Amino acid sequence: MSLLHFCEWLANTPGSIALHESLWGYPVLESVHVLALCLFVGMAAALDLRLLGAALRRTPVSEAAGRLLPWAVAGFVVMVVSGMLLFYAIPVRTYQSIWFRAKVVLMMAAGLNAWVFHHTMYRRVGEWDLDRIPPQRARAAGAVSLVLWASIIILGRLIAYNWFDCDRQPQPPIVNALAGCTTDRR
Repeated sequence: MSLLHFCEWLANTPGSIALHESLWGYPVLESVHVLALCLFVGMAAALDLRLLGAALRRTPVSEAAGRLLPWAVAGFVVMVVSGMLLFYAIPVRTYQSIWFRAKVVLMMAAGLNAWVFHHTMYRRVGEWDLDRIPPQRARAAGAVSLVLWASIIILGRLIAYNWFDCDRQPQPPIVNALAGCTTDRR
């Protein structure tokens, strides 16, 4: 079974239909997603700015991380769960969105950036914890994180627009390829 077929099956489940057609369910879920995103990105951005040496310079990085990361993790968990439910509500259109696909790629890059930072530079935080301006690699991780999450937010917002939807044919072949459109099934 292809991912598109799975999404088509998912779209026809009673829960997906109920959530998509709900007068209040979908909008409330979207609001929860955005609020969780604000919590997560706000905490992550504060830590990233500390890594850049642009904020909280007098606070040790480990202390900033200790105070901010639990809130960031909480926001991240709620954001992921609500995001999965948003996908569940409109799986085919979301799966075939160029913006969604780009967002997923950037989320994987952001996850990789965080994983590499926490498994390399942050393991040696004791060496540079009190520095007002952290080492170059820590600053680079913070800058990359800020750029990636800003891009992810923009792409997430663009998912709502149907400029390149598969049901709006003809589309340029590159759009059909990137979105996974199957124009023969119209």
